[in-house]
Amino acid sequence: MSIEIKAPTFPESVADGTVATWHKKPGEAVQRDELLVDIETDKVVLEVVAPADGTLKTVFKNEGDVVLSDEVLAVFVEGAVEAAAPAAAEAPAAAAPAAASADVILSPAARKIAEENNVNPATVAASGKDGRVTKEDVVNHLKSAPKAAPAAAAPKAATAPVVGLPAGERIEKRVPMTRLRATIAKRLVEAQQNAAMLTTYNEVNMKPVMDLRAKYKDQFEKVHGVKMGFMSFFVKAATEALKRFPAVNASIDGNDMVYHGYQDVGVAVSTERGLVVPVLRDTDSMSLAEIESTIGDFAKRGRDGKLGIDDMQGGTFTITNGGIFGSLMSTPILNPPQTAILGMHKIQDRPMAVNGQVVILPMMYLALSYDHRMIDGKEAVQFLVAIKDLLEDPARLLLDI
Repeated sequence: MSIEIKAPTFPESVADGTVATWHKKPGEAVQRDELLVDIETDKVVLEVVAPADGTLKTVFKNEGDVVLSDEVLAVFVEGAVEAAAPAAAEAPAAAAPAAASADVILSPAARKIAEENNVNPATVAASGKDGRVTKEDVVNHLKSAPKAAPAAAAPKAATAPVVGLPAGERIEKRVPMTRLRATIAKRLVEAQQNAAMLTTYNEVNMKPVMDLRAKYKDQFEKVHGVKMGFMSFFVKAATEALKRFPAVNASIDGNDMVYHGYQDVGVAVSTERGLVVPVLRDTDSMSLAEIESTIGDFAKRGRDGKLGIDDMQGGTFTITNGGIFGSLMSTPILNPPQTAILGMHKIQDRPMAVNGQVVILPMMYLALSYDHRMIDGKEAVQFLVAIKDLLEDPARLLLDI
């Protein structure tokens, strides 16, 4: 029986997608739920899997083609998997490991790394759900793999030039920009062109939060099953400040200003494909443990390419943390249609004046970029000061003062 393989149903915010990678070729036997093709949209990569055991008969959309929601990609013939068995029997013994790898389910990121490093997925120990091989599994496999013998590289090294490459052999590589990367670039340029964007800075003494974390982190992890990080404190502090300054929690829709009666905080997550911003919903009602657990889940699914479109839709405010990469200070760019974004940075020991004495304290610079069309400078500065005050006295988060 022939079955049409269609593109996923895209939400209203996604107009179309691009065929990123076909993992099966026409005439190739496929098992049920095995990955057929990746569809890349402006926000996420969507996977299309086989509806049953069978054979991929005809492909209508090639890699790089643009597809619409529910558009037919290929024709799949159910059954007849056994037809490929005689050919497989005639294949040389060396092909056996590759055939065995067809039974292995890989995440898109894991598949990419495995192909780049010529790793047979069947030899990788899987730790993901339902036996799925994750990116971390492949990376760990590469780390544990025996190194190549030095003698094998000796002949090549002997022919290498002593003084670098000649001018005519300088290597360049041209790679098409992914849809996600192109969309990020477009949105950032639009934000700078269309918004009256300003940035205000402040600094926060992180010692109170660090002392609290050092005192309770072991008990926190034992009770809640998740590590206590700094991001949950910033999310809770930002949520409280957003309640006090509704304009910072608002958005602009044409000539209308939309005030939101809830706080949905987006947290920027860096992935191999680019920066994505999954959203924490109703952060006012979330505990520190719930925030840490959800962010950890976002980070893991982001690395595995498993974040869905629903995870990244909406959001009334965004937090980005360049400090994890060592950034001391930066100017974050707005995430339209939001009117503000908070930038966290590296915690660094600095000499500070405290009660007339010089004290070494762990300090962090904070940056708040905001749309001056919606937010006045007074509100932006007071908002950032409110976050600073809450973080320097974390008990205020519990007492709601």
